[in-house]
Amino acid sequence: MSHAASKAASAAAGARSADEASTVPARAQLVLLSLILAAAVANLNLAVANVALPDIGKAFNASQTTLNLVAVSYSIGLAASVLYFGALGDRYGRKLMLLLGVALSVPACLLAAWAPSAGVLVGARLLGGLSAGMAFPTTLALITALWSGPARTKSIALWSAGGGAISALGPLLSGLLLQHFWWGSVFLITLPLAVVAFAMAIFLVPSHVNETADPVDNLGGVLSVVLVAALVLAINFAPVPNKGSLVLGLAVIALAGLVAFFIRQRRARNPLYDLHVAGRRVFWVAAVAGIIVFGSLMAAMFIGQQFLQNVLGYSTLEAGLSIIPAALFMVAIAPRSAKLVEARGARFTLLVGYVFCLLGFLVMLLLWKDGIPYWKVGLGYALIGIGVGFAGTPASHSLTGSVPVARAGMASGTADLQRDLGGAIMQSILGALLTAGYAAAAASAIAASNKHITDSVQSELTKSFAGAEAIAEQHPQYAEQITAAAKTSFLQGDQWAYTAGIVAILLGAAIVFFLFPKKAEEEQLLIEYQAEDSA
Repeated sequence: MSHAASKAASAAAGARSADEASTVPARAQLVLLSLILAAAVANLNLAVANVALPDIGKAFNASQTTLNLVAVSYSIGLAASVLYFGALGDRYGRKLMLLLGVALSVPACLLAAWAPSAGVLVGARLLGGLSAGMAFPTTLALITALWSGPARTKSIALWSAGGGAISALGPLLSGLLLQHFWWGSVFLITLPLAVVAFAMAIFLVPSHVNETADPVDNLGGVLSVVLVAALVLAINFAPVPNKGSLVLGLAVIALAGLVAFFIRQRRARNPLYDLHVAGRRVFWVAAVAGIIVFGSLMAAMFIGQQFLQNVLGYSTLEAGLSIIPAALFMVAIAPRSAKLVEARGARFTLLVGYVFCLLGFLVMLLLWKDGIPYWKVGLGYALIGIGVGFAGTPASHSLTGSVPVARAGMASGTADLQRDLGGAIMQSILGALLTAGYAAAAASAIAASNKHITDSVQSELTKSFAGAEAIAEQHPQYAEQITAAAKTSFLQGDQWAYTAGIVAILLGAAIVFFLFPKKAEEEQLLIEYQAEDSA
């Protein structure tokens, strides 16, 4: 570094040392609780659909692809909008954006609960994702602006654990409702929580904290929405027969959106996404690491809920209860993760999380078979919960620590993308592999049966487990054989999905191991970033 840069870095180091005492807002615990509850509205709405997927499939005779879209459409809306809405919050008021998002979640939930068709349900879930895109990024942005030092690390840990645990508890609450009410009731769970979160945010959250007066890059925001939505939809439709032209078109749109977004961000005076900041090693490696970790959690919940109900025959309540180990361990591990980050650095803590996520997916791949006892199910979820509990805090903390406070919306938007884009991509890829594997196995079983089966019946048998169940009800004399073949086909499909998850986790671990700086180097880089931003 130059002499001037060295002096700036030294000054930043002194400021950072002063920050070690931490700064917190007035009524800090209540403010943090209000932000966690606002984030919980988004997290719960993200998670509640998974338990209801088998019932939704029966209600609308939906294909596996349609069920994938029901599950992922919320993530699409959220992932596509967080960067843009985060920037709007930085400019026009994070509290305002938070309140708008929580308020919009109410009509989105009501429309989903009473959707007359699968298409309307997908649209309602997409709208709900957009509402979460307003509220969710502002929660972490406000934590970044209001807290500093170790207190920020602890607050982020509680925020991360609370969000992950609530996501995991969503299926339990859904299962309870589905024991007594129709499938749409699961989308009403968050309404009381939204009312409480809205009231607390009005009275407790500060209106303006370190916000920017720079204009918003609206063109960049629109391009980011198009890019993410086209990418995730292309992945979802990839395994669907006769959809090659649609997939190619969506892929072209996604690629064109990526190129246009990159060019726009390089040329814009006030870019939506500062590529210089995003290119910082602490930032981009943490972003990629978080995408894979949180995506693994959501993909495991998505496929696991269908496995528990379709293959093991669990009720919706039993399937929801099965996830409790993940929620408990995420909450228990998060405070220890924050301490580990302070003691050993983000890289070490991330790698510990990756080891447990890998073990969780290995359990699902090798042990999750037809007729297994619950302990094997609980073991898989517990390991995933421990992994996310360890990795979630450093993934978010490294993002917020490597950007100026004026860019808190960018950091929080990226942290949200870790969950939502990661969830959308991992659910889409693993869901597409589940669909393809199921269809291939079902087609092979039909061919091996040496029975004459009409094209329409064959289409129903291969499109999803729900389709096979419908055919079994129409032909009770073959119901046992059809159900057994559907279970076998599902198990082949989920093996493809879990294998892909393992590959993704290994790739993420390799990126962290080789590219993320060790503790001393990370601290030096953060000092340099702070000096650069304050110059």
